[in-house]
Amino acid sequence: MAHFPTSLAELKRSPYPEARLKTRSVKDEVRENLICKLRKREPLFPGVIGYEDTVVPQVVNAILSRHNFILLGLRGQAKTRLMRLLTTLLDEHTPYIAGCEIRDNPYAPICKRCRDLIASEGDRTPIAWLARDERYVEKLATPDVTIADMIGDIDPIKAARRGENISSELTVHYGLLPRANRGIFAINELPDLAGKIQVGLFNIMQEGDVQIKGYPVRLPLDVLLVFTANPEDYTARGKIITPLKDRVGSEIRTHYPLSVDQGLAITAQESWTGRPASAGIRVPVYIRECVEQLAFLAREDKRIDKRSGVSQRLPISVLENVVSNAERRALLAGEDVAVPRVLDLYAALPSITGKLELEYEGELKGGDQVARELIRTAVGKVYGSYFDGVNLSPVVQWFDLGGSLKLSETAPSSEMVRELGGIQGLLEKTAALGLGVSEPDAVRASAAEFILEGLYAHRRLSRNEERGFVADERRREPEGQAEGKPRAKRQYN
Repeated sequence: MAHFPTSLAELKRSPYPEARLKTRSVKDEVRENLICKLRKREPLFPGVIGYEDTVVPQVVNAILSRHNFILLGLRGQAKTRLMRLLTTLLDEHTPYIAGCEIRDNPYAPICKRCRDLIASEGDRTPIAWLARDERYVEKLATPDVTIADMIGDIDPIKAARRGENISSELTVHYGLLPRANRGIFAINELPDLAGKIQVGLFNIMQEGDVQIKGYPVRLPLDVLLVFTANPEDYTARGKIITPLKDRVGSEIRTHYPLSVDQGLAITAQESWTGRPASAGIRVPVYIRECVEQLAFLAREDKRIDKRSGVSQRLPISVLENVVSNAERRALLAGEDVAVPRVLDLYAALPSITGKLELEYEGELKGGDQVARELIRTAVGKVYGSYFDGVNLSPVVQWFDLGGSLKLSETAPSSEMVRELGGIQGLLEKTAALGLGVSEPDAVRASAAEFILEGLYAHRRLSRNEERGFVADERRREPEGQAEGKPRAKRQYN
């Protein structure tokens, strides 16, 4: 509509469907709009990657069933984003009685203030309009949330100012739930709500109304309830009360990306890599794959707590830190292009260790050491996908004959390429990474270093603090002699 009606009389004369507004609930509205999107084959939740065949069909079924539902999953699984995208299934604009705290339906008001207003003003009753984003209310559950915060309470100050009896409905101060009337009310981390607050949700979920204090104030609210929770908390006795679980229509499990490709797409979408910089930024695909593989390996590692999980925020933060270190290096060297290297993965340790909850074995080793081992393994896996069957014996032989290479973090890329070019066959092998002959020095240096790191990860080279990359002596020793010999730690200078 080009013009939004501003009075009840105008609303009645407008093409806005009066009958539908009188009878259709929020759940019906969301259901109808979802059906339209399905028929038109429109994307349902843009920006949510990897749930197309798993979580999204279950959310669709819950909405079609008019269920209140809960998303169960570990941290960093896009639960909150999914909840907020439910607003795309609401009408673009919705009328309500102007000035109403609970956005009352002009044709079916439930609060006393609006009933009295329509009785006195009739068709002159002022009408305002809600955008779909204004019909979403979200609350992070914390133990200090009170029933007054969630449902409401009698306000003695309001009673005194208006000269009303304390028991009058006009003295009510509405909580978050009534203020979400005719919209979506989302609660993050539901089990963190105190038991008595969970009990306060019973009526709205089953009977569709709330009661405030001991006074006979009943509000038949129209709301879609959506929750999130960690599976461990939701199933633990004492965290969530059973009658509340019984009233949740659908329980939907979320998950981390099922494939590295899905993870790459999510990280590319969410990470801040297309940043303005005096040096152009170019992130090689194999570096992105190493970052993503790091997260997948961490989720499988026995030293890391599975109940806590490894958030998808880890690869996002790591990639941003990796790019920042490359950007810093390019700025110091005065180069036109910043290209991340494997070195930058180790420089990004601060963005890794804080996101890993370690088990006892991991605590003994320390988060820093666990993270370094994960990086090395990730590089080895990605290296294997590019160089399986590729003959790199000439490179290894160069080190076996006594060669060593110590790379500096701050050295210009041209100097690095000159040093790396002294290793027979190394730069030629970067073609397996899709590099042409005219690539910038920073790109060639990154690729060549990745090959050396891959050889190190596969134990075909060694590395020590004093000499850098060197031959791995254990490959030339009998197995019994090499057994138990400490491995050189990987460090940069």
